[in-house]
Amino acid sequence: MAVLLSTKANAMQDWREALLALDPSLEIRMFPEAGDPAGIEAAVVWTAHDMAELRRYPNLRLIVSMGAGVDHLLRPPGPPPGIPVARLVDERLTTGMAEWVLLNVLRFHRQDPDYRAQQAQRIWEELPAPETSGRRIGILGLGELGTAAARLLLHLGFPVMGWSRRPKQVPGVEGFHGPEGLAAMLRRSDILVCLLPLTPETRGVIDARSLALLPRGAFLINGARGGHVVQPDLLAALDSGQVGGAALDVFEPEPLPAEHPFWGHPKVVLTPHAASITIPRSAAPQVVENIHRARDGRPLINLVDFTAGY
Repeated sequence: MAVLLSTKANAMQDWREALLALDPSLEIRMFPEAGDPAGIEAAVVWTAHDMAELRRYPNLRLIVSMGAGVDHLLRPPGPPPGIPVARLVDERLTTGMAEWVLLNVLRFHRQDPDYRAQQAQRIWEELPAPETSGRRIGILGLGELGTAAARLLLHLGFPVMGWSRRPKQVPGVEGFHGPEGLAAMLRRSDILVCLLPLTPETRGVIDARSLALLPRGAFLINGARGGHVVQPDLLAALDSGQVGGAALDVFEPEPLPAEHPFWGHPKVVLTPHAASITIPRSAAPQVVENIHRARDGRPLINLVDFTAGY
């Protein structure tokens, strides 16, 4: 039985080598060269793979998403019924996202956009020094990624708040939950960081209403999914000064169209969904482990809860 591998062309070979280094007996087929559909037992896929295509494989027993997010797997028609789906919970992936969040929190906290604007105009002027203790950070989502980012920020002395769907306790983090908790945290967030899973309940969570609740001039950092942000609402908030700047890594659609106003907006820093990139050799052990578990009929690790959406 074989494993179907489907991801970006420039990463395919790295994934193949990482999986074979752990289990040389694996037969790896690189999409679209799937061979006999009946021979596929597991599919290791990323965002571009069509879920309808996976219905071709009658003996498929496992789908693995090459990342922490699984919203791409939940789009209609969704995975084949009855096939378990696992996601990656990888230390390197978590660390990478926490680094990206810290980079952008410090970018805004230390007034880097203002200094870059001064540099362009050859202005030599010292701006008032900021205090970490006075810059309140609100994190939407206290899962693996949100908790790791919160710990880094706490270490530097930032007051950190976190919002989750249900009550959750993270040492040092002031917790909020539910609709009332969300509004309360937004009102106090000088920098808002979104690391939520994308579900029907969280789609569009950063809209005109949410942005209006932020302190005027607050900053937004989104490393989760583009669907969390209502783009016209964010553009309006940036142009009005309600939002002082935004660091965005994810968009709808992706790639971001060349004519989109985010590209040239003076208050937007964007990256091409590169905040935290899965490193095959780091993530491969849990993929191989789940392949073996699926073969043996044992419980899978990092199984997706479709009722929760992550």
